[in-house]
Amino acid sequence: MSKTYNFYCDESTHIENDGQPFMILSYISTPYHLLKMHNQNIREMKMKHFYKGEMKWSSISKSQYPFYNEMVDYFFNSDLNFRAIVIDKSQLDHKSHNQNHNDFYDKMYYQLLNKKINPEFNYNIYIDIKDTQSYLKARNLKTYLERDYNNIRNLQVIRSYESELMQLTDVLMGAINYKLRGMNIVTAKNNIIEKIERHCGKPLTQKTNKAENKFNLFFIDLKNGN
Repeated sequence: MSKTYNFYCDESTHIENDGQPFMILSYISTPYHLLKMHNQNIREMKMKHFYKGEMKWSSISKSQYPFYNEMVDYFFNSDLNFRAIVIDKSQLDHKSHNQNHNDFYDKMYYQLLNKKINPEFNYNIYIDIKDTQSYLKARNLKTYLERDYNNIRNLQVIRSYESELMQLTDVLMGAINYKLRGMNIVTAKNNIIEKIERHCGKPLTQKTNKAENKFNLFFIDLKNGN
């Protein structure tokens, strides 16, 4: 029987004209047979720290730092993997490429996923629902992927409160965006970023090796096509 992986995808500051310099797409992946264990472990950590509700980068504060600190260690000590693709919006030139921002969004999601899809395995892909357009975006992405792969078992939108791993995706992605924008305001967030960087062995402003699986960070150069 072929092994199955679940991908939990999220995006940050992805709207074209939101005034933010970067668009980030990311996911956390887990072998399907370990999903229940990860969900249970994370819920137990929430109970241990009296943490209620969703994990979110925007929620990190001094009082909640111990919980998020333990969550980062849990991620790096587990079989969970993370990948993010960072797009510098100053390089966007949709007119020259005969596309709109929705077309570009689909293409970038394809770039995020296709490098890590193994034809020998099966995949369930879940995308955080953002608005009424999310269902259409998911359908378009499925069409893109099915041109090259026949092992996508399921691709659907879900709400972040339904998935502990979707919430963790938001936290790791939020750390990248915060560092890239030079926010440096909330001490607890700065400490979480420093912990992630210690685990990675490099700053979140630098790309990782293409073969990196644990924490893969790719800064796409739209002008040079790589």
